[in-house]
Amino acid sequence: MADKRSRPEGGRSGNAKSARHSSRSNSSRRQRIAAASQTIDSNRVFVPVLVFAVLALIVFVRLFYLQVIVAPEYTEQAENARLVSIDVEARRGTIYDRNGTVLAISVDATTVYCNPSEVNDVALAARTVSEVMGGKLSDYLDILSQTSLSFAYLEQKADVETASKLQELVNERGITGIYFLDDTRREYPNGQVGGQIVGACEVRIDEDTGAEYYAGISGLEAYYDDILSGTPGKYVAERGKDGIPIPGGVHEDTPAVDGQDIVISLDITLQGYVEERMATGVEALGGTGGSCIVMDAGTGEIYAASSLPYFNPADRSVVEEGATQLKSVTDLFEPGSIFKTVSTLALLETGTMGPDDTMFCPAYITADGYTISDAHDRGDQTMTLREILDSSSNVGISLSVEQMGFDKLYDYIVKYGLHKDTGIDYPGEGESDTDALGYLVPYEDWTKVTGYNVSFGQGISVTPMQMIRFYGAINNDGVACTPHFLISKPQSGETPEYATEQIVENTEVLPTMIDMLKTVVSDGTGTAAAIDGFNVAGKTSTAEIYDEENGGYREGVYNLCFTGFLADSSSQLVCFVGADEVPGARVVTPIFKDIMATAIDRFKITPEG
Repeated sequence: MADKRSRPEGGRSGNAKSARHSSRSNSSRRQRIAAASQTIDSNRVFVPVLVFAVLALIVFVRLFYLQVIVAPEYTEQAENARLVSIDVEARRGTIYDRNGTVLAISVDATTVYCNPSEVNDVALAARTVSEVMGGKLSDYLDILSQTSLSFAYLEQKADVETASKLQELVNERGITGIYFLDDTRREYPNGQVGGQIVGACEVRIDEDTGAEYYAGISGLEAYYDDILSGTPGKYVAERGKDGIPIPGGVHEDTPAVDGQDIVISLDITLQGYVEERMATGVEALGGTGGSCIVMDAGTGEIYAASSLPYFNPADRSVVEEGATQLKSVTDLFEPGSIFKTVSTLALLETGTMGPDDTMFCPAYITADGYTISDAHDRGDQTMTLREILDSSSNVGISLSVEQMGFDKLYDYIVKYGLHKDTGIDYPGEGESDTDALGYLVPYEDWTKVTGYNVSFGQGISVTPMQMIRFYGAINNDGVACTPHFLISKPQSGETPEYATEQIVENTEVLPTMIDMLKTVVSDGTGTAAAIDGFNVAGKTSTAEIYDEENGGYREGVYNLCFTGFLADSSSQLVCFVGADEVPGARVVTPIFKDIMATAIDRFKITPEG
C-alpha cells in the first residue's frame, strides 16, 4: 500500500508541472512586452520634448546674444546710420606785416558734400554740380553713384558765392542728398612778394580722426604753425530722411578754437622793391642766383629778405627747385673779402695794428706749397691797414693776421659768433642737435695756409645771416641782436623778447672800424655803393667758388657780395646783397645803393646833424 501511494500515476503529474511553468513564462513574457511597450511609448513622448527643449534653448541663447551681448553694437550701428559727423576746422591766424598789411589770411569758404544714398537723381545732381563748380561731369557721377557711402566730398573750400549759386540750383531742381558746410580757405594777397618768408600751407588728414586741416609746410607758416593753427572742433547730430537735423539730436557740438594772428617785421613795400631789384640786378650780372637781407641792427628786426628764385604761395602750379627756401638763412658760402672786416676788427681789438700802421706787402706770398696774391696785379708795396682794407689786399691782411697770431683770429671768430646759429625764427637754421653752423676747421688742424686763407674769407663757410648779424653789431655798439621776424601777437598782446650778445669787448675801436669801412666806399673798392648826403660804410667781396667735384676753386666765376650800412644816420639798417656764380670780376654795389636809397625815402632816414 505504501508503495502505491508514493508512486505517481503515469506522466500526469509531470505535465501539470510543465503547464504551470509554461503559464508563468508566458506571464513574464507578457510583462516584459508590456514594459517594453511602455518604454517605447515613453521615448516617443520624450524625443519631441527634448527637441523642443533644444530649440527653446537655441532661441533663448540667440535672444540673449542679440539683446544682451551685441545689442549695444547694433544700437550703435543703427544710431551711426542716422548720424552726421563733421570736423569743424579752426580758422588759421592771419599774418600781417609791420604796417598791418595782410600777408596770409583764412577767408570764408564753403565745402560741398553729399550722401550718395539720399540722392534722388544722380545724373541731374552731377550735371548741376559740374555746371556751377566747373569740374568733370564723370568725376561727380562716380562720387554720387556710390550709394553704399553716406558721406563724400564734392568740392572742398569752394568760393562762397559759387557755392551759394549751386545751393540755389539744388533747391530749385529738387535735388536731395547734397549739403553745404561753412569752411575757410588760405589766401596770400601779395602773391610772390614775401612768399619765401611767409611760406605756404597744405591740407593734411589726421590719421586718428580722418579730419582735414591746414598745416604749414614752409616759411613762417611752418615755423609758427602751432600758434597759427588753432584747435579743430566737432559737430555730431542725428538727422532724418531728408537730411535735416532732428530737434534735440545733437550729440556733440565742440566749437573750434581759432589760431592766433601774428605781426612780423617785414615791410612789404620795401620787400617788393628788393625782390624786383635783385631779379634785374642778378640777371644783368649773369649770375645764377642771389640773396638780400635788410635788418635793423638795433633790434634784429628784418625789414626785407629774399633769394632767387622766388616762390609764390598763391600759385604753386610751378615751383622752381630751392624757391621755398630763404637761402640767406639756410645756405652756406665762402664769404671772401667781406670777412676781412672780421680780421681787421680783431687786429684793432688786440691792438696789433691801428688804421695808419704799415705792413710791407710783397706781390705774393707762399705757404705750404700754395701761392697767395691779390685779385689785381701789383708790385711789392708798403700799405697801412686802412689801405689794405680799402684795396682788399689778400696778402696785406694775411701778413697782418699772422703778426697778431692765427690763434687770436680763431678765438675772435668764435667770439663774434660766426661759428654758430644766429637764432633766427625761420626753418632751416639750427635743425641739428648742436648750435654749430657753418664750416670752421678746428684750430688744432690749422696750417699756415689755412690761417692766411681764413683771414680773407676763404676756407671758411658762413651764412649771409651770420655776416649781417656781425656787421650789425659794429653799427650797434658791439651788441649783436638775434635776427627775427615775429614782433607781436595781437590777440594776447604778447611782444616776444630776443637775446642780445655783446660780441665786441673793446668798443672803443668801433668808431675806427666804422671810419675804415667808410673809406672803403669813399676811396676803395666800394665806391659804387656811395649815396649822396650819406656816409655809407661797408665792404665788398669777390669770392672764389670751391669746386665740389674736382677740388680746388673754379675758374672765371665768383660769388659777389657787399655788406654795409648808413653810418652817422638816423637809421641802423644794415644790408647784405649777394650774387651767385657771376662770370668775371663785377660788383653788386649798385644794387645795394638802390635798395638803401629806397629805404632812405621810405623810412625818412636822415644824416645825423
